[in-house]
Amino acid sequence: MTGLGAGWRNLRRHPLRSALSIAGIAVASAMLLDMVLLSGGIERSFERLLLGRGFQIRISPKGTLPFDTEATLSNADRVVAALRADPDVAQAGGMLGASLYARTRDSLATLFGYGVDPAAQSLYTLLRGRDLTAGDTTGILLSEPAARAIHAALGDTVRIAGRLDPQMAHAGVNRPLAVRGIVRWLYDYRGQRSVGLTLLLMQRITDPAGGAAGGAAEARASAIVVRVRDGASVPAVAARLRARFPRLEVNSVAQLVEEFRGRLTYFRQLAYILGAISLLVAVLLIGTLLTITVNERLGEIATLRAIGVSRAHVVRQVLGEGATLTLLGGALGVLLGVVTAHYLDGILTSFPGLPAAISFFVPEPHALARAGIALVLAGSLAGLYPAWLAAAAPIAATLRAEAP
Repeated sequence: MTGLGAGWRNLRRHPLRSALSIAGIAVASAMLLDMVLLSGGIERSFERLLLGRGFQIRISPKGTLPFDTEATLSNADRVVAALRADPDVAQAGGMLGASLYARTRDSLATLFGYGVDPAAQSLYTLLRGRDLTAGDTTGILLSEPAARAIHAALGDTVRIAGRLDPQMAHAGVNRPLAVRGIVRWLYDYRGQRSVGLTLLLMQRITDPAGGAAGGAAEARASAIVVRVRDGASVPAVAARLRARFPRLEVNSVAQLVEEFRGRLTYFRQLAYILGAISLLVAVLLIGTLLTITVNERLGEIATLRAIGVSRAHVVRQVLGEGATLTLLGGALGVLLGVVTAHYLDGILTSFPGLPAAISFFVPEPHALARAGIALVLAGSLAGLYPAWLAAAAPIAATLRAEAP
């Protein structure tokens, strides 16, 4: 008997030692799996988040990224109009972020407000109720945390304040707004209290010179999102828009992901280092156990060789035992790795300022395949020395040494 069957039979000779070895390999495999998922998971998660609503290009003030600073675009309505007239652009819409306040019984609750264009929004998913419509200046959308904080439900009227003077605790604008819907904001961190208004209303409430009384407000926007008709032409369209609007920052999702990747280089380096350590631990565990096993069985191996069993057969037996150890430990390691990845993801995504939709550990078929191949190669490498030791053992000398 050779291969996995022989490996399993030999492992059963020392069940406790084999179980401890498999547990050690499982821990190393779980760490390897987690590090492979971590090495590129957050980038893929970020890319999916940006493309979740199908907008491939973001335009923001020069030198900034969307919502990275409080800088805003002036005359954003003209830019949006020009973009919508572009034959390659399917949709374009502005969005504005700023602090708002809601009056509760005896205080003001601080909220983060999004001004959105309902026809071209990339910021939320409607959970309950109905969406805002273009030109709606009396409606508001709430996140679940915001609804809880101000004790509001669908259909309620809430009073929203803007342009707050922190010294006088006086708000420049107060507007009663009806709760149209409950939404999930895609870029919010856990527990963030966010609300959404139409872009026009948001500009009026937050603009110091704006229309608290209905007058014109400056057409500001934190960013503009663009959906390109042909996904394959996004780089060319982004380059053309960059030349057309030299005073604006034009980024495709691919460029934003590259920027994000640069900011998280340390995560990849940490993942590579810990992944390499876990592989080394797996190799040492398998190699040590097989070497001990071969040394204990030298007399048996010499006897088999003496009655005609080939060296190749002995080598296959040792390699089969190593493969069995690798497969059992790897299978257990996958389960352990998935559990620990879920636990660690919960810790990392709870960092302040990170969108709750971001995930650090994203299981991808090619990543899992890469981890499996690396583990199999490590197991094969670990079995080479014990296999050579078994095949090279001198028959006569070994039998004399093993004789009672």
